[in-house]
Amino acid sequence: MCSSEGPPPGAGPKRLKSRPRMANTMVKTMLADKTPRHVPPGFNPVTLYLTVDDPDRLVAFAKAAFGAEELKDQRATGPDGKTMHTAFRVETCIIETGRASGQWKALAAGVHLYVRDADETYARAIKAGGVSLHDVRDMEYGERSGAVRDPCGNHWYVATYTRAPAE
Repeated sequence: MCSSEGPPPGAGPKRLKSRPRMANTMVKTMLADKTPRHVPPGFNPVTLYLTVDDPDRLVAFAKAAFGAEELKDQRATGPDGKTMHTAFRVETCIIETGRASGQWKALAAGVHLYVRDADETYARAIKAGGVSLHDVRDMEYGERSGAVRDPCGNHWYVATYTRAPAE
């Protein structure tokens, strides 16, 4: 329709002139409405928490292996000056980590991390001090993945989605 007079009778409501602006406003409103106010900005309601003997070592590994970014505003230190808590972002996910002490024992966890290039990420993880659990290979369920144990004992399964699995 090239006319600015509006749609023909029965064709629906008149189109708004500023559709891109309206769409952007609608998307922002929808996203804002879905963000729970009780969850810090950038976090998800379910957030992985890794309890380790040395949070700084884990963050250093994640930076070197996965390009993680530490969230400095999440850093807390104990009376001895050691890091007790911090968080880091990998892609769009935030992972929290805390120092094992007292009743909070170090506990190894498994993390499945989708990456753009599993081979490259696996190699970086090994170079950063990880130990291979299995080399990168194609899996029957539609991904290429490898597994590495980080210096704190956690297992990282790095994978690239390759195709939908056959039914």
